[in-house]
Amino acid sequence: MHQITTKTVMFISGAFVSHYYWEQWLWYFKNKGYKVVAPPWIHKNDAPENLRDANSSNKIGSICLSELLCYYTEIIEQLQEKPILIGHSYGGLLVQLLVQQDFAAAGVCISSFPPAGLSFKKLVFYKNILQFSHIFFSDKSIVLLTFKKWQNILYNSASEEEQIIEFEDFIIPESQTALRDLLLKNTRVNFKKRHVPLFFVAGSEDKFVTSKALYWNYKKYKNFHSITCYKKLEGKDHFLILEPQWEETAESIVKWLDKIS
Repeated sequence: MHQITTKTVMFISGAFVSHYYWEQWLWYFKNKGYKVVAPPWIHKNDAPENLRDANSSNKIGSICLSELLCYYTEIIEQLQEKPILIGHSYGGLLVQLLVQQDFAAAGVCISSFPPAGLSFKKLVFYKNILQFSHIFFSDKSIVLLTFKKWQNILYNSASEEEQIIEFEDFIIPESQTALRDLLLKNTRVNFKKRHVPLFFVAGSEDKFVTSKALYWNYKKYKNFHSITCYKKLEGKDHFLILEPQWEETAESIVKWLDKIS
């Protein structure tokens, strides 16, 4: 069995939201003995209210997938050891791609965006991306989620009060280019390649990346010499890392890391 000795965890944020949503996770993992870091996406190192300003939005509109991969690769190379990568949403896909490039000691993909490849199980995801951004029909460089979409698709299992608070605290503009890149071949994963341990975590109530889509992602990995695991958490939506019971999700990841350490 592949065993890891790394005690450094790097959290990678998803699309549409500020990296500040990892704050309680940083404390949780730090208290478990890990060194933690949660670098923001390039051009997003500011408070959400400032990023919603027009001047900041122009910079965000230039973000693309290849730039994100280079950016996180450079950060990883400056760390003292290969980190455990924990990514959410778009960040989960980045984890898969960074694992493929051998930049991780282990990877955790929470509600991960799917890589390239045809499957009916991914149709809901692509439908949502097109609804959110109109990436083929809009000349705008950024998209800002509406509260209605946040409430009904992304954070649908929370109370309305929680939905309002988290929307105001974390929602920021997203790059249309970064979203458009999801449909290109540069998100392709070699599922037969040997890899470090990977753990896919799904929410049963996720309407954005459904548990079926995440299970498809997990099952595509075919290397029998590598550890690949999957867990569906009941009652949780796409933003299970923000829910009042977020510690249940964090605990399941820590337990998995304990098993492979």
